Amino acid sequence: AWPRSSFGKRMIDCKKFVETLNDKPVAVFGLGLSGLSTIRALVKAGATVKAWDDNEVAHEPAKKAGAEIVFLDQKQLKSCALLVLAPGVPLFYPKPHAVVGAARALGLEIICDLEILHRCAHGHKVIGITGTNGKSTTTALIGHILQSAGKSIAMGGNIGEAVLELEMPAKDGFFVLEISSYQMDLCPTFRPDIAVLLNITPDHLDRHGNFKNYVAAKQRIFEGEGLAVICLDDEPCRKTYEKLLAFEIGKRRVRPFSFEGAVENGVYVDDGDIFDAREDLTEGKTPEKVGSLSGLNTLRGGHNHQNAAAAFAVCASKNVGMAADEIITHMQTFPGLPHRQFQVRLINGVAYVNDSKATNAEAASKALAAYKNIYWIAGGRPKG
Repeated sequence: AWPRSSFGKRMIDCKKFVETLNDKPVAVFGLGLSGLSTIRALVKAGATVKAWDDNEVAHEPAKKAGAEIVFLDQKQLKSCALLVLAPGVPLFYPKPHAVVGAARALGLEIICDLEILHRCAHGHKVIGITGTNGKSTTTALIGHILQSAGKSIAMGGNIGEAVLELEMPAKDGFFVLEISSYQMDLCPTFRPDIAVLLNITPDHLDRHGNFKNYVAAKQRIFEGEGLAVICLDDEPCRKTYEKLLAFEIGKRRVRPFSFEGAVENGVYVDDGDIFDAREDLTEGKTPEKVGSLSGLNTLRGGHNHQNAAAAFAVCASKNVGMAADEIITHMQTFPGLPHRQFQVRLINGVAYVNDSKATNAEAASKALAAYKNIYWIAGGRPKG
């Protein structure tokens, strides 16, 4: 359902990271997809791995991957170089998991697989996309545009494959990664070369404690240098934009985008049309209409216009260097993603749409606003 690299089978090599461990074991807690991929990559690179999960069913696959299955208390962690934690394990709220407390008591660094990828010194540009809603669609859209243009990509993270399972892009290729706030909390030094923030609305507050902490976790993606691509369509993002301009968060070039109206030095969508108002291209001229999103069912609704504006801003940037007409051409062939406004059938003029990945009220409301005369079948947790 998402683009994959077709440029060979060269997998991520973690040897440079393992060389920094001084022959100490790595502790891995949480043995889901990212945990198992971390074990496989580290063992292949020659590291010793101690692993645990509170769910005993997960132990056998980790053992087969080459890990020693051992309860990770303070005694076991003492000999380890660091702790690799699954992003879903409580780090601060509602209270830290016991393994987190034990690692902190020993002064151990706590990271995730994204940080390991960064420390492997892979030498490729990384495009990182975060936001409360739209991350997967925007990540897949950018990946689709780049791959359709013949560029080598490796796409994953919070979508598709875990990052250490990805095939390495070819020379001059890109990592295109969906990044959650949970993952950014576990990345002490990793920051993407092109950092994208789509929106911020209340979500995961049980994990972050309050909205302020949630916003801070999202803003962390902009630390360091590179390009910041940021939406101006909600108040938390506008405040983040102001901080970026004042260099209060990182020292990045800033490219704003919007689907609610014109923006200076950026990209925006107006009545379904994409306009390029980037200063370095327009040189004081009026914004240029570069294409239309009208009639694209896979990018239907204002929220998807927001995603499209972000994707255009990334692909048209100097860091990537694609021409506007080429971007629009490939955008028009985007197949969409399953469970995200995915039209399952059209029967007697009635469309049946699967939008089950709308896992919060904001995402559901945006999707519903794209249609009229709706019968809505809903379920799940209300999240307040």
